[in-house]
Amino acid sequence: MLKDRIFSARECLERHSLDALLVTSLHSIRYLSGFSGSDGVLLVTPDSGCFLTDSRYTTQAGIEVSGFPVAEYRIKLDAVVEWLSANSCRRIGFIASQLTVEVFDELKGKLPVAEFVPLKDELAEIRCIKDQSELTLLETVAGLASEAFLAVLPLIKPGVPERELALELEIAMRRLGADDKAFDFIVASGERGALPHGHASERLVSAGELVTFDFGAIFHGYNSDETVTVAVGGVDPRLLDIYSIVKEAHDRAIDAVKPGVPLKELDRIARSYIAEKGFGPYFGHGLGHGVGLEVHEKPLVSFRSEEVAAEGMVFTIEPGIYVPGLGGVRIEDTVSVEKSGCRLLTKVSKELQVL
Repeated sequence: MLKDRIFSARECLERHSLDALLVTSLHSIRYLSGFSGSDGVLLVTPDSGCFLTDSRYTTQAGIEVSGFPVAEYRIKLDAVVEWLSANSCRRIGFIASQLTVEVFDELKGKLPVAEFVPLKDELAEIRCIKDQSELTLLETVAGLASEAFLAVLPLIKPGVPERELALELEIAMRRLGADDKAFDFIVASGERGALPHGHASERLVSAGELVTFDFGAIFHGYNSDETVTVAVGGVDPRLLDIYSIVKEAHDRAIDAVKPGVPLKELDRIARSYIAEKGFGPYFGHGLGHGVGLEVHEKPLVSFRSEEVAAEGMVFTIEPGIYVPGLGGVRIEDTVSVEKSGCRLLTKVSKELQVL
């Protein structure tokens, strides 16, 4: 699989007539080489390349890195310049959004004969389409997170702090094999449900309200993302109505996912239904985002997206309604695009659960 990824990266070099591509994003480095550490630089040329790292990771890189020789450095930038000079690289591409002006200026100063070419993140575009090994990992981590949530369902009751529920969910994920949590969990109960990013607080869950959980795990570098909103006892009929609207918007968008469908059309399907029901102003964020080595990555699923769904893409569908002073609902699943539609990777039922 790495061979195919490296081949795609080398096509990028050919498109831009580059002698080398400087890769500094750890996510893209892992994607292309297998390295999972926290420091290093990957240099890719049309027929070779090198992975550079420091003494902390030399042994690890020797085990993990495939497709590139490994070299150790003492001073990162000097090693990059030395390698590029030794390999007569004169036209060097880099991802503009990932290199600081300070480092860029230093590189130019140390290698004045070279031309540094700023690029859009074409590696992120390549990473949009998951290969089978990635899909397997994404399904595994999504299933793990879903299982952990189901394990903590009995703990969701009046008088329990949101923070405690978040902690129990993280512990459950770890017990099931997660390497880490994908992000700080959102646990938003009652009126706090109107906060799309209401991170877990000291607030106590109360009877008669909704609680929204947005959670995810990391497994072998890959992330999951899922949102479940549950009811604690009987709730305000207005909230039940909002839940049914969000659920229908969620279902309609998922039913429409298939190769060739513009991603902004998926957003339109969910958004227009919510607007039709009178809650348009209360759904402000995009419908979804890509999930993979990063929990938020390309493609973007929103009215701004110019991409179309393609087999192998993995992204979220997560409509929501947030009414200040009342509460909110978000329902989120992660899907993989397949030949004739899509498949849910996340596993918790999105029918309203009353606890």
